[in-house]
Amino acid sequence: MSFKTRPEKIMVFVEANEESITAAQYAVCLARWLNCELYAVYVVDVKTLHDLLKAKIFVEMEEMDYQHDLEEDGRRYLNYVRDLAESKGVHIYTDLLKGDVVAEIQRKVEEIDVDLLVMGKLEEPESRRDFYYNDGERIFRRTPCPAIMVKEDEPVRLMYDQL
Repeated sequence: MSFKTRPEKIMVFVEANEESITAAQYAVCLARWLNCELYAVYVVDVKTLHDLLKAKIFVEMEEMDYQHDLEEDGRRYLNYVRDLAESKGVHIYTDLLKGDVVAEIQRKVEEIDVDLLVMGKLEEPESRRDFYYNDGERIFRRTPCPAIMVKEDEPVRLMYDQL
């Protein structure tokens, strides 16, 4: 990543939750104000699905069905984020990835040379183990570019609505 006076590429990490929608709204605002390229990425965590299969928690057919459901959720969320961006006149690139969530986000950030990663509010860790193994925490701490965590939904919604 080279030094730039302002971000040119912003990526929002989309998960299947309301916090991601708030982060996407904020990313749309930033992309419009700064005239940046905007990317939205959703990762289907097939690594965990494979681990559950190996541990015999899932049988192969259940794993395939669950993966299909997760992919459909990902497409729905990405389509919704695309609608959010396009309704404000912002072009957005979307990508549904499969694999280890942290590794896929890091790979995508490096691949497209992202200048700023936008994420939703992280869950409060219930234990020290959660703090170290939570995907969102790991992405936020390990991303090779600056990252913004969007915490407040109401002010962001107001900004987005007034855009």
